[in-house]
Amino acid sequence: MISLKQEIAIHSNPEKAKILQGFFKTGKGQYGEGDVFIGASVGEQRKVAKKFSEIELQKLKPFLNSKIHEERLVALLILVEKFEKADDAEKKKVFDFYFENLQGVNNWDLVDLTAPKIVGVYLMKKNRQVLYKLAKSSKLWKKRIAIISTLAFIKNNDFDDTLKISEILLHDKHDLIHKAVGWMLREVGKRDLAVEEKFLKKALQENATHYAKVCN
Repeated sequence: MISLKQEIAIHSNPEKAKILQGFFKTGKGQYGEGDVFIGASVGEQRKVAKKFSEIELQKLKPFLNSKIHEERLVALLILVEKFEKADDAEKKKVFDFYFENLQGVNNWDLVDLTAPKIVGVYLMKKNRQVLYKLAKSSKLWKKRIAIISTLAFIKNNDFDDTLKISEILLHDKHDLIHKAVGWMLREVGKRDLAVEEKFLKKALQENATHYAKVCN
């Protein structure tokens, strides 16, 4: 029987891999430094994840520690598959496993395709302080997980945590955090434009006050 690793490798595409290496900024000093791509499409990876969705959690650890991007993504997509099919007890196991292996959630697509569907959904009716801890981390991907996870709340017209975490991250220096915050605020605006505009107006006023103090 073909293994998960072999199944992922079947979909390798060297030409596409070269493009992805550049697109995901894998060069020295860039946010994805050292990440290795084999060129499998997301659609192909989703199919592999569905096929291997019954694999044991612990068998996914080597994939989440892999230098190959697609191996990490497939493992994370399997976690989403498991989470969506699970009862409450199993959902907690998947959520805990996700956090135990955060080192493997280390590029923007890995965050965006999984954090809302696992972290966000799990925390829907639970204490969300873990997101604030992530938002205050020095790690780029933890901060992105914090804000992107709130997409699950936004879809339920629950905006408070998105706005509070956006406020924490508003002055972050990294472009990928700016984009993530902007994306979530736009999602809020699609559902309640007045809430988004109020937040942005307040942010602009605070910025003006801050710069006035600095200049004086």
